[in-house]
Amino acid sequence: MPNMPNMPGMPGMGGSSVPGWDTTGAILMLLWALGMWAAVAGLAYANRGPGRVWVFRASVTVIFVGIIGQIGHLQEHVAQAGYWIAHSNSPAWMTPWGTGLARGFGQVDKTKPTLGMEILHLTGNFIFLAGLVGVMVITRRTPGARSRWWGRMGVWMQTFHGLEHLALTLSIAFGATKAIGFSTWFGQLDPGPGLVTYRVWWHFIANVIGSFIFGMAVYHLWRERNGLRAAYEPGSPDGDGGEQTEPELPEQINQPDLAPASPR
Repeated sequence: MPNMPNMPGMPGMGGSSVPGWDTTGAILMLLWALGMWAAVAGLAYANRGPGRVWVFRASVTVIFVGIIGQIGHLQEHVAQAGYWIAHSNSPAWMTPWGTGLARGFGQVDKTKPTLGMEILHLTGNFIFLAGLVGVMVITRRTPGARSRWWGRMGVWMQTFHGLEHLALTLSIAFGATKAIGFSTWFGQLDPGPGLVTYRVWWHFIANVIGSFIFGMAVYHLWRERNGLRAAYEPGSPDGDGGEQTEPELPEQINQPDLAPASPR
């Protein structure tokens, strides 16, 4: 998380002229996040009634878009960690595309040079969270699914991570001289290599763990896809509006009957 307050900035972050594509990119990314949350909310509401195949398909789409967003988000943190390994005593750094998006978001208040960067990471984290919530939506009718267990874990962790970014963003937006959150020791760390090291690796580790959890949820979604989809088919108990039942999942298929035979 580069260019923190009282820390040497990245090239171009404090400039007064912002290219149009930076602004366009920031707007599109914001619309991406808002669109995903609107879709998640709508699907969660539609999923309260009888099972519908289109809800299943739309949920898959939301999850897929969330995967794309997190791949982009994670690569930014991997690049920052890689740069730190090569330049551990240098000012924090962002990729050119990350810097451009931060410049675009930074037009909200040009008197706060790091606000755009904070908004960028906040937006990225909420795109990630929306993808994980999509896992919870699609598995609502199969409460015993392994993918739902991983999805729930991811939602809890990413909610905490998102609140961390919300705290960092709001602290700068409301005029704090330093971003305040767990990844800055609540603003108590002095600017310099120590602060850069702690914050870069805090967020790198958080994203790697969150991405692993998301990946496990997607892996189990793939394994359980037939059982998950069956709950949304018109002929299923859920699809007909009856009491929710748990369809047979891959782990439950072809299991031998271990009950002892009755004596003859």
